[in-house]
Amino acid sequence: MAINVNNPEADALTRKFAEMTGLGITDAIVVAMKEAIERRSRAEPPLETAARLRAKHQVVLAGSARKPLSREVFDELWSDS
Repeated sequence: MAINVNNPEADALTRKFAEMTGLGITDAIVVAMKEAIERRSRAEPPLETAARLRAKHQVVLAGSARKPLSREVFDELWSDS
């Protein structure tokens, strides 16, 4: 199935990547998409990153730190007063 992208930035990025890799446009898109999918599939979720860093630096959270903050707290943080 064919795709048609009418976005000047996407076109420019694809052509730049194709030139950098010495590939044609279609092959450059395939390589870029495979690399992006692989990179994202290996990405560590934020909760795992936090757990890993806590373990590395021996940080223990108190029970209250595990509870979400209330909406009022966030409202207060972002208020202009």
